[in-house]
Amino acid sequence: MDPFPQDRSILLNDAPVNPAGRFVVYWMCAFRRTRFNFSLQRAAGWARELGKPLLVLEALRCDYPWASERLHRFILDGMRDNLSDFENSPALYFPFVERFKNEGRGLLRELASMACLVVTDEYPAFFIPRMTRAAAKGLPVRMEAVDSNGLLPMGITDRVFLTAYSFRRFLQQELPRRLDRFPKENPLAGLSIPRLERLPEEISRRWPAAPPEAVHASHGYLSGLPIDHAVKPVEIRGGSRAARTRLLDFLGTGLPAYHAERNHPDANAGSGMSPYLHFGHISAHEIFSELRKVERWSPERLTAKASGQREGWWGMSPGGEAFLDQLVTWRELGFNMCSQREDYDRFESLPEWALTELVGHEQDNHRFRYSLEEFESARTHDPLWNAAQRQLLLEGTIHNYLRMLWGKKILEWTPSPRNALEIMIELNNRYALDGRDPNSYTGIFWVFGRYDRPFGPQRPVFGKIRFMSSRATMKKLRLAEYMRRLQRPGA
Repeated sequence: MDPFPQDRSILLNDAPVNPAGRFVVYWMCAFRRTRFNFSLQRAAGWARELGKPLLVLEALRCDYPWASERLHRFILDGMRDNLSDFENSPALYFPFVERFKNEGRGLLRELASMACLVVTDEYPAFFIPRMTRAAAKGLPVRMEAVDSNGLLPMGITDRVFLTAYSFRRFLQQELPRRLDRFPKENPLAGLSIPRLERLPEEISRRWPAAPPEAVHASHGYLSGLPIDHAVKPVEIRGGSRAARTRLLDFLGTGLPAYHAERNHPDANAGSGMSPYLHFGHISAHEIFSELRKVERWSPERLTAKASGQREGWWGMSPGGEAFLDQLVTWRELGFNMCSQREDYDRFESLPEWALTELVGHEQDNHRFRYSLEEFESARTHDPLWNAAQRQLLLEGTIHNYLRMLWGKKILEWTPSPRNALEIMIELNNRYALDGRDPNSYTGIFWVFGRYDRPFGPQRPVFGKIRFMSSRATMKKLRLAEYMRRLQRPGA
């Protein structure tokens, strides 16, 4: 088998490899792409070693939490691209979309009964860890999960980092020896294996592959599925092609001013990568590979000292340094938390100092109080908060800086911090394309003190939790066009 970084692979059961199996199965559930994908590379390596065909199963349930037309359409866009990318490859691609709850039950087990082994994706958040581990227990063959999440393998440490500074310093120590261990750009290129021309009849009869109207996410198809039809698709389209187009556009036009402009909503200077990273339509490795081309960068430009400082270590332009701090430091900090703590999404996972402050001020007077329904419909007294919530409702995202303010105000206007957390998770996970992600939970829990420090003086509700105000934000940022675009009709 080709050399493979063993710190990327996790064995999920004790069952053996079955050399007599008919094929190798790659169950694609988090890294929904053909490029820069360690999981696909691992499955292809097994197929080559065993001399067997490779079957790639990408399934879409209808009952995952917050399932909606918005999320389904984005995922189906990716399946459309994968269908094209796998068409002339050595692997057989099997897109399966549930038409009713539990239609897919038993599918993986039936495939595994015919397979040599199963390879899947190691992703530390949402329902995926529970799903993959539960599935592995009932399979008759080996099942392993592969980490293709970020530049740093999650399993190289069992430490939970409490600050971005400490994690950044760790990254600066570990990354130099790993920047030559990227996944293959095209794991299927040059792969010489037998090709499975069609699904076994017993599979296709009971679990038919998704029809064209499914992978093209037609309105009529989506409207017939048992998912949330109130959360409509948004303008942004999913898939690896849209992801790559957006990346190249950002690197070509947005990167030079990213460090100076990204906080100003009117500048629209963000990369736009977070939804594509969340659904696995693009990888951090591919983004980094394209960035280094633009920067004409080589590892010799790395600063030798692992100081933990935010700027200067990479030896890139100011825009490149700022972008990598978001893509690598802050994103993978969230993956560190989710991979180490099962309670990453619970109030009790907050630092002790933050819990003390929040609980100690739980009985403080709230000048304004709003219900989940009032928050959801963007009907507060604050025009800036309402604009941010309307962006979430209409566009499936919130500008990164305003997302912090959005969370701080929910904490301020909700009877208890636990209730505020529930509201933030519900709104973010239901409407945001990049919700339900480790990086998304980082943003939510930062509002409550995770990865932060105490700030004086004591304030009502917040205690020494960092405070933000809409008035100060309006003075600090360029927002005129943002407010015009997102004001309520008739306001």
